[in-house]
Parts: sequence; C-alpha cells; structure tokens
Amino acid sequence: MARHLFSRRSALVTGGAALMTGGSGLLAPARAKSLAPTRSMRGGANNYRPGAPIVERIGGGGFWMYGTVRRAGDGAPLAGQRIQIWAHTTEGHERDWHSHGATLTNDKGEFRLEMPQIVPAFGQPHGHLAYDSGEFETVFLRPVMKSSKDTKLRADFVLNPV
Repeated sequence: MARHLFSRRSALVTGGAALMTGGSGLLAPARAKSLAPTRSMRGGANNYRPGAPIVERIGGGGFWMYGTVRRAGDGAPLAGQRIQIWAHTTEGHERDWHSHGATLTNDKGEFRLEMPQIVPAFGQPHGHLAYDSGEFETVFLRPVMKSSKDTKLRADFVLNPV
C-alpha cells in the first residue's frame, strides 16, 4: 500500500501550480475579450439641446431614468461622465428647455436622475439620453418603455474613445 505524506514541499509545489494555472486562465471563467460600443439609436437626437445644465432633478419628479456608462473594450466603469436626459412628460414636451437636464456618473459609472412621469409621444412612451462630453464618441439613445405606467427606465452606454 502506497503511503502519501503531506509535506511543506508538496504544499509549495501544489500551491505554485495552482497559481500558475489560475494565472493562465485555466481555472478562471471565460471572459469576453472586447465590449462593443453602443451605437446611437434612430431618433435619439430628436429635440437635443446642447449644454443642458446639470440638475438634481427635472421638474417635480416621480420617474427615474438610470443606467451605467462603461468604456468600450475592457468595460471599465467611467466616473464623472455627463449624461443629458430629456423626454415628453406630464410637465412638458421634449422640446421644452425645462424638460432637459444632465447628471454625472458616480465612481461605479452609474447615473440616475429623477424627472416627471414620461408619457407617450408619437404613440410610444420613451426617453432620450445623450453622452456628449467630448472625451468619447457622442451617443444618443431613445429607449422605449414597456408600459406608460412604468416609473423607471434603464439605459446603458458603452463608449468609444475619440
């Protein structure tokens, strides 16, 4: 009967092998090599107004627009990025200045901005968002809500450096 002893040397060899294998990715889960940038959506730039002010809230609130901003390729979260938001709401049309506002992403690349309830325009309840700060390519989004009764809408950006 063979007898196996656990020694300090075998622990070092086994630990070293595990580190080398883990470092090569054999033990790590598969990861995407590149995150594709978000493409602008048709109609996303409708009623866009450059330079909308950074605000705490648009109007009386009650509806939340939120999402994330990441860098194309590695998917790193992007802090301090300006996202402009506007929509047709219970308090105004998407062309009205008071229906526009901007916010900045936090350290995790997340943003959120409260605004009045979005209502249908052209038959669809939808919001408009834009990344337009200049460090990355400009992207306009026009996400459509599942229902005009929804009280939040998510939109995520993956940005390509200029």
